[in-house]
Amino acid sequence: MPQIDPFSNFHRGLESPANSHFPIVPQGGVDLPVKPRVLRVTVGGDLALRDASNNVVVYPVTAGEPLPFSAQGVEATGTTATVVGWY
Repeated sequence: MPQIDPFSNFHRGLESPANSHFPIVPQGGVDLPVKPRVLRVTVGGDLALRDASNNVVVYPVTAGEPLPFSAQGVEATGTTATVVGWY
């Protein structure tokens, strides 16, 4: 049976939940293929995030934590956590 989407006639806005996700492999200086709305931590540790200005900050994160941050990249150096991107 096909899935029913009661919201298919509505425009998705920035306050809407994400509807796609992708695994993230940390890489030094490499932009993510898609800029996520949110990062979701699947394995806790440290997470080195690079922003649009190429500033890198390392955050301690826990499994299950959502990070409402549109990261430009996730750096390999400094990252021990595992995350997925939602958009």
